[in-house]
Amino acid sequence: MLLRLLLYVILAAIVARAFWRFMDGLRIGLHGGRGASGVPDRGVQMVRDPVCGTFVVPDHAVSIAVGRERVYFCSAACRDAYRARTA
Repeated sequence: MLLRLLLYVILAAIVARAFWRFMDGLRIGLHGGRGASGVPDRGVQMVRDPVCGTFVVPDHAVSIAVGRERVYFCSAACRDAYRARTA
């Protein structure tokens, strides 16, 4: 009996979380802006990761200073590969 009650509580928590995530996604979709995919709005300047070629938004990218300029990466793994390649 206790196991069945515990399973119902877990199931209710999962359903509630899914419902609220759906409602949040619906709210974001109706009001514009970024959706769950993280795609930036139009007009945002993006830069290319020199290791894998992915375009990233500088405000949300991993970066390092090389001389007087900043180099932007999509992940710490790409940053580390760049450092290993240029060292």
